Amino acid sequence: MNIIEIIDKKRRGLTHSEEEVAALVQMMESGKAHDYQISAWLMAACINGLNMDETTWLTQAFVNSGKKMDLSEAGGVVVDKHSTGGVGDKTTLALLPMLATAGVKVAKLSGRGLGFTGGTIDKLEAIPNFKTSLSGIEFVEQIQKLGMAISSQTADLAPADGKMYALRDVTATVASIPLIAASVISKKIAAGADVIVLDIKYGAGAFMGTLEEAKNLAFTCREVGKRLGKSISTVISAMNQPLGYAIGHSLEVMEIVNLLKGKGPQDLEDLCVRLGGVSLVGAGTYATLEEAETRLRQELYDGSALAKFKELVKAQKGDVAALDDFSLLPQPDRVLMLPSTEAGYIANIDALEVAKSAKMVGAGRLSKESGINLGVGVLLRKKVGDKVKMGETLVELYADDHDHREALQVLKNAFTFSPEPVTAPPLIEEVLMGDVCAKGLKISV
Repeated sequence: MNIIEIIDKKRRGLTHSEEEVAALVQMMESGKAHDYQISAWLMAACINGLNMDETTWLTQAFVNSGKKMDLSEAGGVVVDKHSTGGVGDKTTLALLPMLATAGVKVAKLSGRGLGFTGGTIDKLEAIPNFKTSLSGIEFVEQIQKLGMAISSQTADLAPADGKMYALRDVTATVASIPLIAASVISKKIAAGADVIVLDIKYGAGAFMGTLEEAKNLAFTCREVGKRLGKSISTVISAMNQPLGYAIGHSLEVMEIVNLLKGKGPQDLEDLCVRLGGVSLVGAGTYATLEEAETRLRQELYDGSALAKFKELVKAQKGDVAALDDFSLLPQPDRVLMLPSTEAGYIANIDALEVAKSAKMVGAGRLSKESGINLGVGVLLRKKVGDKVKMGETLVELYADDHDHREALQVLKNAFTFSPEPVTAPPLIEEVLMGDVCAKGLKISV
């Protein structure tokens, strides 16, 4: 099959056959199609779109390009949660112990961050000696024994997606809902979990800028999963202001420990509990979200989820003492305060601007090879709706000993004020369960 004909067909807005989609991926994998040709197809697909059939075939081709993880020996129903990213999104760190304590198995393959802040694996590396890379055997054995495991992503799961994403990243073709759905769902299917829950973000600090785009992506992911035999649930959550108060690796680990002590930010607790509830209902462990969420909140306040998190850290060779003594985590050289220049109420905190400031002090990477400073970041002292006085601290900037006046200015510009009281918008916009749970029972929410 001719790659030029495939490119031209999509350039003209026509629909591919399943054979053409499979051939496109095979030619990319074998090198028979050059990067510039795949890039041309990506731009045509981004502009003219892919229908649901094409998106499903692309997803399947990605899955078929590599190995599939077999979690059948893990025992019980296995859950996997994925987020489309966000500023201060640390929910994975809390959900692993929360769900394992509630009696389901959790298998999580996570990545590093290339955007404004690091990924889940980077956050875990703030815990001294934490082992973030497990072999397939170690991964399954730990799930059997502990009920949960987390490891860095392996290159042999949906490798074709990795190659195509690298080209999307440098050709301005990331923001395509069909391409995003195929990328996300292929990795989740290849990872082998029974229950898949997607946290789809929208807003200033997310790939999906609007609620409508987020709903479109959620529908596409559920439909592709359904066609490929996976029941996928989606939660749509807002990312206009950062999630929680902490942005940065040590800072986010501290915030998670406080959450697991029942002392975390309310927005972070609510989202973790909702995602966990959807996971438990999807696994067939609880019949309703209300029952599941009651159990999860109990875990946060009775200490059982924190105890489970310490078991995870110990199992993966991390220094458990750092969860009780935060001084053992990577530290900044200094902490800079940003005072409010206005009195009133916080009307908005631009999540993207906050993320930019965090990257400016070293909390994010410029390239995959770049280093990252695990001790720096941003700690908000106020959120949307809070009342502030003139001169009151809005933010603490955890930084090295360089000049960071520009980062402080970016942070200042992230805040919008109102003289009148402001109510924060809803964090969770929509929850849609998959068609059936892991036990084959119809789900009713």
